[in-house]
Amino acid sequence: MKCNDIASLLEALSERDLAILESLRVHRALTTILIRRLHFPIGGEPREVGSGKSHATEMAAAVATIRVLTRLESHRLIARLHRRIGGVRAGSTGIVWQLGASGERLLRAQHGDTARRRYSEPSPSFVAHTLASADLAIQLQELARAGAIELLRLEAEPECWRTFLSAHGARAWLKPDLFAITAGGDFEHHWFIETDNATEHAPVIVRKALQYQQYAATGTHQQAHGLFPIVAWVVPDSKRQAAIRAALESEPKLRDLAADRMFQVVTTKEFPGLITGTGQASP
Repeated sequence: MKCNDIASLLEALSERDLAILESLRVHRALTTILIRRLHFPIGGEPREVGSGKSHATEMAAAVATIRVLTRLESHRLIARLHRRIGGVRAGSTGIVWQLGASGERLLRAQHGDTARRRYSEPSPSFVAHTLASADLAIQLQELARAGAIELLRLEAEPECWRTFLSAHGARAWLKPDLFAITAGGDFEHHWFIETDNATEHAPVIVRKALQYQQYAATGTHQQAHGLFPIVAWVVPDSKRQAAIRAALESEPKLRDLAADRMFQVVTTKEFPGLITGTGQASP
C-alpha cells in the first residue's frame, strides 16, 4: 500500500470506521457484539467519539454493525476468523474479527510503526482469553460512559506489561491482561486485571501472584503514583473463585498481601461492583 493509496483510503473512511480499526488493533480480536457495544449505541446509550449516531433498537444497531463490518472486510481492512463463538447457530453475532492486511498497513503508517504485526488464525484458547479480556475492557468503558466511574487510563496487552529487576538482578516481565486507572469522587483506583477462564492450574496462579509481589517490592509504581494497584482476578463462577482464593491464601508469602486486600478474586458478574465500589470485597 503506497502513501497515496493510504491517503485516498483515509478519505473514504469515516471516524467510526477508523475507531473500529483502532479497537481491533488494541484488543487484537473482537466479536460482532463487542464491536456493536463499542461503536453502535442504542437509543439513550451514551456515545463516545467514533461511535456514530444512536440506533432505535438493538436489531437496528446489529444490522448497521454487520453492514459496516462487511464493507471494511471487502477492502481487506478487517478479516473474520474461521471459528465462530457459539458455532454456526450464533450467526453474525458470533463472528470474530481481527485486522486485515490493509488495515494493519494503514494503522502502521498512521502510528509510524516499523514492526509489522502478523495476523494468522489464532488458537481457540487464545481467542477465548483475548475476547474475555476485551469484554472486561469494554465494560470499563461502558461504566465510564454511563457516569458510574471516570476512566482515566486503560491499557491492554502488551502496553500494560511492566518490566522490572528481580531480586537476583535479572530483567523480569509482569504481564497483566489489563491495567486501568479509575476515579470516583476524590479517589483514584489503580487496577491490574487478570482474566481467568479456568484453564490455569493453581500453582500457575500462585506464581503470577508472587510476580506481582516482586514487582510491588520494587516500589516503581508507588513512586510514580503513591499507591500499588489492586490485582483483580476475574473468574467465570464461584467454584473457580473459591479455588483461586484458597490457592492464594495457602501461600505463606502472600498472606500479608491477602490481608491488605491487594488481591481480589471476583466473578464476571461481580466485576462491575468491584470497579464502582458498590460490590462486596473479597474476604
